[in-house]
Amino acid sequence: MSITVTVGSIPLAPRDVVAVARDGAPVALDPAALSRVAETRALIEGLADDPQPHYGISTGFGALATTFIAPDRRAQLQESLIRSHAAGTGAEVEREVTRALMLLRLQTLATARTGVRPVVVETYAALLNAGITPIVREYGSLGCSGDLAPLSHVALAVMGEGDVRDAEDRAMPAAEALAAVGISPVVLREKEGLALINGTDGMLGMLLLALHDLEMLWTTADVAAALSVESQLGSDAVFAADLMALRPQAGQATSAAHLRAFLAGSPIVASHRGPECTRVQDAYSLRCAPQVHGAARDTAAHARTVAERELGSAVDNPVVTLDGRVESNGNFHGAPVAYVLDFLAIAVADVASMSERRTDRALDVARSHGLPPFLAAEAGVDSGLMIAQYAAAGIVSELKRLAVPASVDSIPSSAMQEDHVSMGWAAGRKLRRAVDGLARVLAIEVLTGCRALDLRAPLPPAAATGAVRDLVRTRVDGPGRDRFVSPEIEAVTELVLSGAVARAAVEHSGLAA
Repeated sequence: MSITVTVGSIPLAPRDVVAVARDGAPVALDPAALSRVAETRALIEGLADDPQPHYGISTGFGALATTFIAPDRRAQLQESLIRSHAAGTGAEVEREVTRALMLLRLQTLATARTGVRPVVVETYAALLNAGITPIVREYGSLGCSGDLAPLSHVALAVMGEGDVRDAEDRAMPAAEALAAVGISPVVLREKEGLALINGTDGMLGMLLLALHDLEMLWTTADVAAALSVESQLGSDAVFAADLMALRPQAGQATSAAHLRAFLAGSPIVASHRGPECTRVQDAYSLRCAPQVHGAARDTAAHARTVAERELGSAVDNPVVTLDGRVESNGNFHGAPVAYVLDFLAIAVADVASMSERRTDRALDVARSHGLPPFLAAEAGVDSGLMIAQYAAAGIVSELKRLAVPASVDSIPSSAMQEDHVSMGWAAGRKLRRAVDGLARVLAIEVLTGCRALDLRAPLPPAAATGAVRDLVRTRVDGPGRDRFVSPEIEAVTELVLSGAVARAAVEHSGLAA
């Protein structure tokens, strides 16, 4: 990576998290932040020497919060906390999610509000830069007190215990991986165990990664809709700017502007624009695309606001205040993040549902306005893209199930002390699957729309949609006899996920300027 992300000077930007988590950008620590960390640690050391108990520093946790722990047992207390809380199970979490979680916890540690020593901050940064990724399991977090189990798996690796993957993605014991790159395991001291695991970092990381991907997928949805409108002889008049201004929703205006740009100059659209056209109105899946895609954009904008506030937070319990007090609090509760993760899953499901309906219209001879049944070369002998639509429908059905909110499903834990939890981690996990599903549904619409455009020859498409069709043709052949369809869907899905489909349309429209 050509950039280095500095931690501790100002709050991280969403793009910083993506750069480190997904692209492997190195991190650097702000020296002034490390000085502040050292100053705050001195306060903790003073409280540790106080004969009066202080929660999380010289006491136990939870039901033992008022039990004084002797100084010679406190290291064991911290280690026991991490080992017992590293109780995840299930499949390994994706590398980018764990790296995002590590970076976000590092940022909180660097705020000097947690009371850890500078060496703890430095070790988290060292693991990220060495490409060492603790193995975190999918199940275990209730999203309150933060993402305890996932964060504990990371803290365990910092202690030189548990399992990790090195920069070459080889699984190995943490002690072996740390030794190989010259990182010394950390022996935790007072307060540090709690500081490493009380946070919303896992769910926030998944939110930021999803928002990054969805920004591109919303534009891809507009591209797919433009392909369908054009190839199904739909009207672009309904996307006019003055009509959009009558309902000034920001996201709707953006999506409509995209559709106008992607369809600009289309000879196919112009071919049926005259008085001889007897069609009055297009179906909602064509006509109302800006309204649905725009609502999804506005949902993401709200989620981005929540994410940016969370990026500016210092979440820990207890927390060291600016005036030096150590106070218990409830900021670890993941509700703000959990709600928007669930909200996005609803938007994703609806955008995909509309896309699948447009695909189905293209394949139905009664509604496609002159296209062959299922876009097949020889109907009856060939099935065309019939089963590709089945795949899209199956995904959409699952997306509807994934849209059921996780955040309303609180389950009490910790002997009723933690009697209301956010389930934000679960909301993040299902949103990741939903984002992947949306990309595949859009890919099937793009695949279908490009074949339909070819079948409108000799009329050429618009510049933007034609560029997308040409891009797809570098990976998938045009209309013809039945072929093995699955590899073609996978190839177009790769183009969608890489952002190539959206870029091709934007670069060949007036939007690029």
